[in-house]
Amino acid sequence: MEISFSRRLAAEFVGTAALLAVVVGSGIMGEMLADGNVALALLGNTLATGAILVVLILIFGPVSGGHFNPAVTVSFLLRKEISGGEASAYIVVQLLGGLIGVLIAHTMFDQSLFMLSTKVRTGFGQWTAEFVATFGLVATILGCLKTRPSAVALAVGLYISAGYWFTASTSFANPAVTLGRGFTETFTGIRLVDVSPFILAQLLGAIVATGFMGWMWRERNPKSAKT
Repeated sequence: MEISFSRRLAAEFVGTAALLAVVVGSGIMGEMLADGNVALALLGNTLATGAILVVLILIFGPVSGGHFNPAVTVSFLLRKEISGGEASAYIVVQLLGGLIGVLIAHTMFDQSLFMLSTKVRTGFGQWTAEFVATFGLVATILGCLKTRPSAVALAVGLYISAGYWFTASTSFANPAVTLGRGFTETFTGIRLVDVSPFILAQLLGAIVATGFMGWMWRERNPKSAKT
């Protein structure tokens, strides 16, 4: 059965909104319950985010591909697996969905609906971390699609869970998530002025990973093979 483009966009919108609701909501809950223990709050945030990614990709992957991430969409655009027009529409609904997800989290926890983050996340180390995090995420997706497509959901959830702890930035690895987190003055926030460098690093990581994985799995031309 062919899935209409409107349904694909709806899947990307709802999926990204759900992702941000979980990222921000679990951050709020973790901070409330951790009694000042930042490591415990981060652990709660990690487990919820990794788990929801598995669920969302399993639910919506067959519909839209389960991107929920402009960096992933850019990767598929570079691979010519999605057209420029489709990619643009995906990115728009992802960004809008992310903002709606933040509002949903604020509503659930009786927070002010509209707020700007003051949490400083900047510096070469954090930008490098976002490059590494997004490179790894895209490599995980493309590698699994090549070798074991059924494992994509689990692999992405596990990778992002690990990324929370091994990267200096706690692995945003997603421009829609980054923008959305600019509008929450809670545990997961990021100053709007710090958003652009994060997104640039993420897009660069996605582009480099796409090129690298394309080279890694490129079929060798039989004519150039050594005899």
